[in-house]
Amino acid sequence: MTANGEFIRALPKAELHLHIEGTLEPEMLFALAQRNGVTLPYASVEAARAAYDFSNLQDFLDLYYQGTAVLLKKVDFFELTMAYLERARGQNIRHVEIFFDPQAHTGRGVAFTTVIDGILEALDTAERRWGTSAHLILCFLRHLDQEQAFETLEEALPYRDRIIAVGLDSSEKGHPPAKFEAVFARAREEGFETVAHAGEEGPAAYVKEALDLLHVSRIDHGNRALDDPALVRRLANEGIPLTVCPLSNLRLGVIPSLDDHPLRRMLEAGLFVTVNSDDPAYFGGYLNDNLAAVERALGLGSDDLADLARNSFRAAFLTDSEIADYCSEIDSLQASYSS
Repeated sequence: MTANGEFIRALPKAELHLHIEGTLEPEMLFALAQRNGVTLPYASVEAARAAYDFSNLQDFLDLYYQGTAVLLKKVDFFELTMAYLERARGQNIRHVEIFFDPQAHTGRGVAFTTVIDGILEALDTAERRWGTSAHLILCFLRHLDQEQAFETLEEALPYRDRIIAVGLDSSEKGHPPAKFEAVFARAREEGFETVAHAGEEGPAAYVKEALDLLHVSRIDHGNRALDDPALVRRLANEGIPLTVCPLSNLRLGVIPSLDDHPLRRMLEAGLFVTVNSDDPAYFGGYLNDNLAAVERALGLGSDDLADLARNSFRAAFLTDSEIADYCSEIDSLQASYSS
């Protein structure tokens, strides 16, 4: 246990960078494969977990998309989402903004409605049972072309009241945000918020493109923004949130060790940073594990952790009153630990 382990568990938190397909634990992978008659290239759960090994983003994505083959029915997406939401409840995550990749499923012949109806049923169930607040973010796969993104956006329009934003994920290298400028413009016209992965493996220039061409309100990752001092100043001045994922960065080789993670430098530069788990089944830790890891590696104190928790709500697509209520809870908790 870390010095602030109990405090981390007790903190109310929001998670803003979480791919629901990236929560597919090997045990569920095997259970769904058996139920759906899908043959896996692994002899056991242990072999599958051992195969969750990669050295860069593309190697990970190849494994990630292979895993989606077991997700075929509405109940599969319901159970996948419920499993994450139960873990989130155990970590006192009070609000989640979940990414989903419909193109990873429709490209396999799974209907858009099958995917989203299963996810939404889980979100509604968690809200009724536990009061968990949730938003859904549709991500376009950047290794596919913009025309396919437009087709996906059309499929999403009947669910406009249930999808808060569109985002951009998948292979970053060679696929700049500019490639999707038109579809993001259309999404904004339809009333969607916009976010985008940028500056993970791609350069700082991709972060600027996401801001200037896609007009995003959040940058997912954003590590490479630190390569451009003018961009750092802009991000700080405009208060653009960065949804940082420490254990993901470590597993994908974005950083050599957690001691080298830029989170501390980001905070010292006045950047608006949140901590998240990204694809926790593959990267070895959920949100509290990420907070504990950077606490140990970077010497974060309880005040830093409380600030990160406040940031998670302030960066979310929540009302001012909702944000104030969550931050008041954090203030009270912090005071009780300081007294």
